[in-house]
Amino acid sequence: MTRVLVVDDEPQIVRALVINLKARKYEVDAAPDGATALQLAAARHPDVVVLDLGLPDMDGVEVIRGLRGWTRVPILVLSARHTSDEKVEALDAGADDYVTKPFGMDELLARLRASVRRAEPVGQDGADDIVMVETEGFTVDLAAKKVQREGRDVRLTPTEWHLLEVLVRNSGRLVSQKQLLQEVWGPSYGTETNYLRVYMAQLRRKLEADPSHPRHFVTEPGMGYRFERG
Repeated sequence: MTRVLVVDDEPQIVRALVINLKARKYEVDAAPDGATALQLAAARHPDVVVLDLGLPDMDGVEVIRGLRGWTRVPILVLSARHTSDEKVEALDAGADDYVTKPFGMDELLARLRASVRRAEPVGQDGADDIVMVETEGFTVDLAAKKVQREGRDVRLTPTEWHLLEVLVRNSGRLVSQKQLLQEVWGPSYGTETNYLRVYMAQLRRKLEADPSHPRHFVTEPGMGYRFERG
């Protein structure tokens, strides 16, 4: 059973989410502030976090950074903040998706399912023949969902991992912006290219020797991205 941690200080929103999630067989914990959220996450190990940014004791972005210090749990931001800069800040801190208030419950639940799905281990059905990719600087093990750089594990968020996986499985081929958005974020996406810019910058920062002159994560301006082994 999937466990969800809901972090919001608006009781009516928490109540609506708890009712809808429990009706769909999710286990739910709720926190009214950031400190409680971090404590519950450590104690209960949720499978996904639904997080409001406007909390009474700290900014939600601080909660994201606190979680990312030790866990790759999917984080779905639910917030009244809707400017592009605020969304990018949350995504850059480690959030996996962003829903603005007021929101539709069906859309939120679909985004939540997608976030959980992205975090699941790669299937063992043998359909994908690429399981290990090595470059001069890092190694990607698709079966184990692990990345190592210079012999050390690299911590990736579920969304960073999914983006990397799509690019690696299409090694040497151009993957369009729309295809990446739909494969990583879901079929309702296709124009949110700022998401791709944020996450590609994060992958380059974590894996490229010179992120400003990438060898492996190549941008094809106006078209998409390509992974090159180098």
